[in-house]
Amino acid sequence: MSGDQHFTTGDGCRITYRRDGPDDRPVLVLSNSIATNLHMWDRSAPAFTRSFRLLRYDTRGHGGSEAPVGAYSLDRLGRDVVELLDVLNIDRAHFLGLSLGGFIGQWLGIFAPERIDRLILSNTSSYLASELPFDDQIRAVLAARDMEAIADGFMRNWFPATMLAAPNEIVDEFRTMVLTTPPRGLAGCYAALRDVDLRRTIALIAAPTLVIGGESDTVTRASHSEAIAAAIANAKLALLPGVHILNVEQMDRFNEEVASFLHAAP
Repeated sequence: MSGDQHFTTGDGCRITYRRDGPDDRPVLVLSNSIATNLHMWDRSAPAFTRSFRLLRYDTRGHGGSEAPVGAYSLDRLGRDVVELLDVLNIDRAHFLGLSLGGFIGQWLGIFAPERIDRLILSNTSSYLASELPFDDQIRAVLAARDMEAIADGFMRNWFPATMLAAPNEIVDEFRTMVLTTPPRGLAGCYAALRDVDLRRTIALIAAPTLVIGGESDTVTRASHSEAIAAAIANAKLALLPGVHILNVEQMDRFNEEVASFLHAAP
């Protein structure tokens, strides 16, 4: 495993990233959900690095990356990835994004198609603004004395009641990620989600695409995954029993779906 490294984007934001696995393998970029960081993929990394050069990064406003003040845009979050690929001289890569990372993946498939080989969109949506009160959430996170109540809300949305009912190491890890996310970084990404509607434009995505959804996901619902898969030509849909953070809740099944899709003949 490599340690964390950093680069600075064109607009002056320092982004943390790390690379793992053999240098001579195809690159797989992993993009985290809102209120987490690149460590949300730690449990999957050993399986993925058997076949891929893994490139993980902390989304702007999260983890070790800087959290500029103000609203972020999906355009900026997408360009952060393009600039990271440029810095590392990576022409093309596979991309797997979960939740917010899936929004970023959709943007890349639309606006940077020449950089993406295969695209995996997990537990995501192409439009959430009509269902989630993002302006209220921005005000709440910026006004909060601490992130405890916000972390509680995320845990209820991310994991099944069975995992929340008793002490659970995975839940504790993800809770800590939320608690250590800078409030202004969370607010900035809420603004990006508030301002985006990709429902029509994802029809432009030409990359081979796998859409993974959770049958019990209450935020990016299974119907959202179905809509994305229906809009993208020849997209494959996999609905798994589970909630939102399927890469840990259904790790073996999740990794299997990802690997079989990435290894499938063109």
